[in-house]
Amino acid sequence: MQNFVITGGNRLSGEINLQGSKNSALPIMAGAFLVSGECVLKSCPVLTDVYSASRILNRLGCKCRLSSGEAVIDSSGASSFEIPDELMREMRSSIMFMGAILGRMGECIVSIPGGCELGSRPIDMHLASMQKMGVEISDINGKIHCRIPSGRAHGTKISLSFPSVGTTENIILCAVTAKGETIINNAAREPEICDLCNFLRCCGAEIKGDGESRIVINGVEKLHGCEYTIMPDRIVCATYIAMTAATGGEMIIKNACISETEPFISVIEQTGCGIYLADNRIYVRKGARLRALKDRIRTMPYPGFPTDTQAILMSALITADGTSVFEENIFDCRYRHTDAFVKMGADIQVMGKVAVVRGVPEIHGADIEATDLRGGAAMVIAALSAEGTTHLSNIYHIDRGYEKFEEAVSSLGGKIRRE
Repeated sequence: MQNFVITGGNRLSGEINLQGSKNSALPIMAGAFLVSGECVLKSCPVLTDVYSASRILNRLGCKCRLSSGEAVIDSSGASSFEIPDELMREMRSSIMFMGAILGRMGECIVSIPGGCELGSRPIDMHLASMQKMGVEISDINGKIHCRIPSGRAHGTKISLSFPSVGTTENIILCAVTAKGETIINNAAREPEICDLCNFLRCCGAEIKGDGESRIVINGVEKLHGCEYTIMPDRIVCATYIAMTAATGGEMIIKNACISETEPFISVIEQTGCGIYLADNRIYVRKGARLRALKDRIRTMPYPGFPTDTQAILMSALITADGTSVFEENIFDCRYRHTDAFVKMGADIQVMGKVAVVRGVPEIHGADIEATDLRGGAAMVIAALSAEGTTHLSNIYHIDRGYEKFEEAVSSLGGKIRRE
């Protein structure tokens, strides 16, 4: 099991190119399964989750090659509709292949996905939505068997009880080759949904309304291959902004997704962190000690404050002047990182979905372990701002979403090594 050894106290400075978005790459790779031909995905991040998606595609009969930030997927030989249990368990996003496989094959066999343990995230909405599109679902020896008797899903109107990103993606992936019109009400509005739809449109899909709460899809007979560039990763962007703020640094983030990162930027600017925007670059500079936030930080679906950046922002505020209050409204187990922060000397009190962070003058290194992807990245930020050395274990979580993380941090002057 690999670890990070991090020595804090260095002021980070420099420039960094933002990687492609993990949360875009994975559904787009699933979408490539719908294409009877070749797709070339540029700016595809080199991540363990991306390798997991590649293994799923290869198992389904596709040819998927990953090289130098580019994924080449040839789905013309797709021959299988079953994802083995061991591949489903590798990541939570594996469930999104359901819609794509049904859209291409008319049948699929999957199981409950794995990934970060962030609390309850049932797939009931996925299954209920598929049933509305004419999919018959049964449980066979603990596996979920989905089948469309006619061989092709039909369009329908689906109103989601919650704007679930994964469910919205699954419906879109199934609907683009369904017969007729599909309307999604209360759809997720995240930028990654728009990126998926842009990719599918490049392949010949007919989709309108993405980025809004009502998406309309007119099914087409088939899709063709294309070359597509995946959007930059707004969560990784937020991570480097917080890292700069926490270490008193100065950084230029290139290839940045400015408008998509605005919900995070608008909040961290209130702490006194200087943010300057120009073209596709973000210039970050932290001067005096950060200020605590006056208003409660509430995680909400986009365009609200993203749950994926809750731990990341908290890592910068544990040494801020004053008290900050967080309210987690998306996942019920997303404060697991706070135990590590407290071990490092932070003053944090968790009460249900609320966490109260009272700023302390400094924190110190400790032996801690990553509990999930974003919590692990937040621990790296805390360790870089701490006095002394931190040993961080279970870093496989971080490798799921951050490309060559220690190399990037080292290039900015941070003392971090993998061992």
